[in-house]
Amino acid sequence: MLLKEIEAFLEEDIGHDDYEEIVPAVECEAEVRVKEDGVLAGLTEVEQIFSYLGVRFDTDFEDGSRVKSEDVVLRVRGAGVRILKAERLVLNFIGRMSGIATLTDIFVREARRANASIRVAGTRKTTPGFRKYEKKAIAIGGGDPHRFGLYEAVIIKDNHIKLMGLEEAIRRAKDRVSFTRKIEVEVESVEDALKAAELGVDIIMFDNMSVPAVKEGVQLLEERGLRSGLILEASGEIKLDNIREFAATGVDVVSSGMLTYGAKWLGFSLNVL
Repeated sequence: MLLKEIEAFLEEDIGHDDYEEIVPAVECEAEVRVKEDGVLAGLTEVEQIFSYLGVRFDTDFEDGSRVKSEDVVLRVRGAGVRILKAERLVLNFIGRMSGIATLTDIFVREARRANASIRVAGTRKTTPGFRKYEKKAIAIGGGDPHRFGLYEAVIIKDNHIKLMGLEEAIRRAKDRVSFTRKIEVEVESVEDALKAAELGVDIIMFDNMSVPAVKEGVQLLEERGLRSGLILEASGEIKLDNIREFAATGVDVVSSGMLTYGAKWLGFSLNVL
């Protein structure tokens, strides 16, 4: 985490008029304890926040560790006022990120029951200003963060196709985009998937298509010799109760916004000892 980010987060939470004058100037010890089972994420950021405030810390865990209810994930020692200043911010970080990592882990394990090599990816459905931490939590949970922003890859979506047509959209992308960026096309039919493959895109996303339609698309691409070197992704309304079916269609990636917007926070508490 950048220094300016730590300071911005603290300023947002504390402001210019904090309660430092009412807290005794004493050294104390405290612990951060998890309230439920899950996958730990955000510990690195929490340590950076405490370090910035001059609070010493110690832990037996690391990001990606599996934790059980009542585990003490971090022990801290320092000025009581500094620990209390950090309290809500560190709990927000570790709670939000661990919640995403935990849900991602569940999605990945379910998908790989059908396809051991499948990638489970997130989307750009993230909290503004907090995206990189949510994406990091997905990776910690065993998922793929997908692109971080529009600048990382070109995705031709349904609205682009409505504006200029599939062929023209792909032509423009190939003409104007650097060779270093992949071109992905969202398709809603098997016919468009075949056409996009023939036009030489890098990735085809089967968007909001049924499991049988996705399976048919994968099979036809293989039969027509268009599958090699092509990354296939399924997306749209993919949830825990159907991800295994989509993973079994033969795609390389399943992506779901549920990893972020569907994740509940993991419970943590900070208690002064």
